[in-house]
Amino acid sequence: MEKLKTLGPGVLLCLAIALPCWLLGKQFPIIGGPVFAILCGMVLTMIWREKDRTKAGIQYTSKKILQYAVILLGFGMNLSEIARVGAASLPIILSTITTSLVVSYGLYRLMKMPANISTLVGVGSSICGGSAIAATAPVIDADDEEIAQAISVIFLFNVIAALIFPTLGSVLGLSNAGFGLFAGTAVNDTSSVTAAATAWDGMHPGANTLDTATIVKLTRTLAIIPITLVLALWRTAKTKKEAAGSGQGNFQLKKVFPFFILFFLLASVITTAAVAAGIEASAFAPLKELSKFFIIMAMAAIGLNTDLVKMIRTGGKAIFMGLCCWAAIAAVSLGMQNLLGIL
Repeated sequence: MEKLKTLGPGVLLCLAIALPCWLLGKQFPIIGGPVFAILCGMVLTMIWREKDRTKAGIQYTSKKILQYAVILLGFGMNLSEIARVGAASLPIILSTITTSLVVSYGLYRLMKMPANISTLVGVGSSICGGSAIAATAPVIDADDEEIAQAISVIFLFNVIAALIFPTLGSVLGLSNAGFGLFAGTAVNDTSSVTAAATAWDGMHPGANTLDTATIVKLTRTLAIIPITLVLALWRTAKTKKEAAGSGQGNFQLKKVFPFFILFFLLASVITTAAVAAGIEASAFAPLKELSKFFIIMAMAAIGLNTDLVKMIRTGGKAIFMGLCCWAAIAAVSLGMQNLLGIL
């Protein structure tokens, strides 16, 4: 009961922000509920100063609820189906992911950017936007302002891509299959992939690129698993080394390793096994929807902990990195298609 009194006001505040933002996200999928929530949180925190009663609940939502969202995200992954259908796009997906990570790391070293922001922008650009950032942030112990900045950068280029890529694809003379691959590998977030593919289908009646783009995007999303596991192991090893070097000798694996990633993987395996056993994939739809809602709640909490003015003032380098990753991914996607004779 004491814990409920401590956490309740903040969690309820995040819930109150998340509900209308969730509905807005359904009406405007090109923007999405998480972006609405993080913006609402940032605006509210500028005009509302009495946060003592809600502080603990907001912190809990931005950390723990976000982890629960990532675990539930695993129930949206039928690993065998995604691997089977998306296997043909694997060379392009691997090339674009590698490109984004290399570009973000190079710019991190060149511009001396904060490591966490560089990682979040690189992973968000290369894999699946907000979901990848949500999964990675707790692993690398990113703070709320770093998460907000990365989400904002990804959102900016999501919107641009959804608006200009269908026209760009027509100018370049892409086939329907080629644009499906292009949208699935070069647009960051699933909602924006859907928007771009739907716009293309509207310009080219009968094209049906939406299915292709969505499957390619889901295949790309699988990269969350190895990347977060590698980051988790790297952080664990680094912390253990630092503890040994300081002579403290009090390293504890359970306090450092983000075990929620293993539960995320377990959820994916459960879904895959259940579908293989004959259970309809639609049975997991409520858990997928709950995952999305929890992400929106967590983004509201992150917005409440973010200084909007400071983020705008210091966000130039992150935007430039996002631009470079976005342009490089688009170029490599088209280049690989040309090399493989798909265009």
